[in-house]
Amino acid sequence: MSEETSSADSTPRPAGFAPTRWTLVLRARGESAAAQAALSELCESYYAPVLAFVRCTVRDEEAARDLTHEFFARLLAQHGLDTVEPGRGRFRSFLLGAVKHFLANQLDRMQAQKRGGGQAPISIDAGDAAHTTTTTLQIPDPAGPAPDALFDRQWALTITGRALDTLAAEFNAADKAQQFETLKPWLLGDVESVSQAEAAARLGLSEGAVKVAVHRLRRRFRELVRTEIAQTVADPNHVQEELRYLVEVLAQPDT
Repeated sequence: MSEETSSADSTPRPAGFAPTRWTLVLRARGESAAAQAALSELCESYYAPVLAFVRCTVRDEEAARDLTHEFFARLLAQHGLDTVEPGRGRFRSFLLGAVKHFLANQLDRMQAQKRGGGQAPISIDAGDAAHTTTTTLQIPDPAGPAPDALFDRQWALTITGRALDTLAAEFNAADKAQQFETLKPWLLGDVESVSQAEAAARLGLSEGAVKVAVHRLRRRFRELVRTEIAQTVADPNHVQEELRYLVEVLAQPDT
């Protein structure tokens, strides 16, 4: 084995992973400290899909962010997991259903205030009673992308982004940051920006060694995406289904 090939072979080994967070949350229904910590991590990680969905319903950017923060605060503080239906073991499905329910309640409050003859402000209270914002809910533009589609696309980007960050951290820990940055275009579909010959020259490897390294990089990336998905499903059999759906979502044109 040549020195070049040996260098390409020494990609970081897979790290160990924590138990599935969503399964832990569902088993304890959020009562234990471990379940609360797992739910908090999930909520923090998947903030972006919820915000993308709320933006379809709320005109003002600051108000959309306030509502998103309030949604997660209520979910964490009020045992929102009690609404999870048996058999609906995907965190993605639960989160989308929960935010729809939350926004529907906000709309009901606004309509009740209108019927009462007063103004129609919706108080956004995320722990500071002195801070309120007037929010105008709206019907999504029928000519634009469906809110569910925006949520799912942001979910897919969040999954792949987290996997990419983990992969970068592994290469950094192995003192291979340059190799990762050089080969990353083959993960992002940006292969026109650099050729394998150019990558080989930058890394001091043969083109054959670069091809092997790219193959292993892609394989590790797929493993990390699968692991990230596994953290959000209750049934291991759903991982492959979610992976197929993620690929399908990302294949859709970005609107």
